Order: sequence, then structure tokens, then C-alpha cells
Amino acid sequence: MRALITIAVVLAAAPAFADDISTATIQLGQQLYATNCAACHCTNLQGQPDWKHRLANGRMPAPPHDVTGHTWHHSDRDLFNLTKLGVAAVVGDGYESDMSAFGGKLSDDEIKAVLDYIKSTWPARAQQSQAKITAADEASQP
Repeated sequence: MRALITIAVVLAAAPAFADDISTATIQLGQQLYATNCAACHCTNLQGQPDWKHRLANGRMPAPPHDVTGHTWHHSDRDLFNLTKLGVAAVVGDGYESDMSAFGGKLSDDEIKAVLDYIKSTWPARAQQSQAKITAADEASQP
């Protein structure tokens, strides 16, 4: 029970994203993505092959972060927490994932830069949809 309370506190503390993202931030995010994410999510954000079907070990392959995936279906808060805490910690219930938490490796600002880079690659329609999802998530928070 204590772990659930800790996760809830961390989830509520996800930092806000800026509306106006600098080119330098996107370039930093691209560099950090190449170093920390591309090995699994691939260089062009296309994800692992057959990403919707479980691997032999029962885990899901790394999904694409380009517009063909579902990353843009999640709020900034969810994306930040999935990256910082790892998928298993956020999903809970013993969920197993090959994606580790990056909170001990990347700062909050670096995680946001990676996410800003990813979002910058989406077409305007996906960016607008994701912004609405983020706004609704923020409005639902106390």
C-alpha cells in the first residue's frame, strides 16, 4: 500500500510542459533520445517490429513514438511518468516491461526535452489531439 501512495505522490508532481519549445530544447531531446531511447524505439521513432503483439517472454515490444503509435494518445503527465518511473511502476499490478525507469538517469528537464522532441515530429493534427488530452488531464487534477 505504501508503494501505491508513493507513486500517487510522484504522479501528481509531474512538471508542467512549456507551450513554446526552443530549437535548443528539441535538439537536446533528439540527442538524448538517440542515446537513451533509440536502441529500443528505433532511430526514426518507428518502434520495434510487430509492436502490438507480445514477445516470446510475454512482454510488449517497444511501441513507435511517431504518429503511427499511440504515444500521442497520452497526456504529458502520463508520458513523463511512464518515462521517469518506468511502465511497470505506472501500470502496477505486477505488469512486466522491458522499459526501465529513467528517473535515475535523466533529470526532469531532460525527460521533458526528449518528450518535446518526440512531440515535435508529429503532424499538427496529432499535436493538437495530444494537447487536448493533456488539457483534459490537467483540468481533472485537484
